[in-house]
Amino acid sequence: MADHDHYSADDLRDILGSVRTIALLGASPKPDRPSFGVMRFLLSKGYTVYPVNPGQAGKEILGQTVYATMADIPEPIDMVDVFRAPEYLGEVVAESLALPNRPKVIWGQLTVRDDEAVKPAEAAGIRVVMDRCPAIEIPRLGL
Repeated sequence: MADHDHYSADDLRDILGSVRTIALLGASPKPDRPSFGVMRFLLSKGYTVYPVNPGQAGKEILGQTVYATMADIPEPIDMVDVFRAPEYLGEVVAESLALPNRPKVIWGQLTVRDDEAVKPAEAAGIRVVMDRCPAIEIPRLGL
């Protein structure tokens, strides 16, 4: 069981250096939303980012096709980046575990934390980071 109060720089560096494909849940087409800025940053760093938002499915955000669910994404996902309220983390974990190719990482954005909800993911070997932002951690870690 990970200590979700402290993540070592080495662990975060390992995670962010090993993922290439990211499902960004709660992606917004609005430039003033944090998910939009983080998606733009991740794309600029060379990650493949699949925006997931049922209300925007079939449209584009930052030139990327939006998917209704993670199951609709056409390739395996390395990391799920969660821009949804903490009470939805259990649903995200269940959806991740149901995928034929499970993600290696579930990453909860700032304020997104539910230690109980992520236990099934951790039990299945999925690494979990919560209440952190990759767009903050990547520059901080020099990646």
